[in-house]
Amino acid sequence: MEQAIRHDELDAALRRCGATWDAAQTHGLLSGRLALAGTQSGSNWLSQVLEGTDAADPTRSECEAILGTLFETTYRQLSARQSDFEPLLPDDGDSTVVRAAALGRWCEGFLHGLVSSHHGDLLKERLSAEPLADIIKDMLQITRVTVEDDSDDETSEEAYTELVEYLRVAVQLTYEELVEFRGELESNEEPDAAPEVLH
Repeated sequence: MEQAIRHDELDAALRRCGATWDAAQTHGLLSGRLALAGTQSGSNWLSQVLEGTDAADPTRSECEAILGTLFETTYRQLSARQSDFEPLLPDDGDSTVVRAAALGRWCEGFLHGLVSSHHGDLLKERLSAEPLADIIKDMLQITRVTVEDDSDDETSEEAYTELVEYLRVAVQLTYEELVEFRGELESNEEPDAAPEVLH
């Protein structure tokens, strides 16, 4: 499934409204929050991304609309379980240097979304057991990935493609592994329907 929101589109909107999060970090954070809390993640995620921006600024409303679409699209991709999930990253026209840096920031956002919430010992146990422990360790390593400007383009492109594919599978697996934990959260609260996250 094609990503409804483009990386550059969201990145520009976030800058215009004064957000400190970039597009890759924002989508990584969303993906981590969705894996952890499902539909309950919307308001928390939005508040975190837009923290410090002016609620009366028209550019914030524009950004909220784009983020709402991103939330709905990402939630559908993960909950459909049909391997449609795609990390929101720069287009192939950008250099591997730029895309690798964004990949690292995407993982930073995902890990923040996954481990920064306080849900007690049950969550700690789930995250410290395989396969989630290995996924977290791998993503920490990806946050440190760099590509030199003079590196071999073909080799760098292959390595980047492999990492993106790994992320796709790892995020879907994380979502599946946390289904019971997420279900307990959603059964204890009235879920926010995805289209209403921003209203």
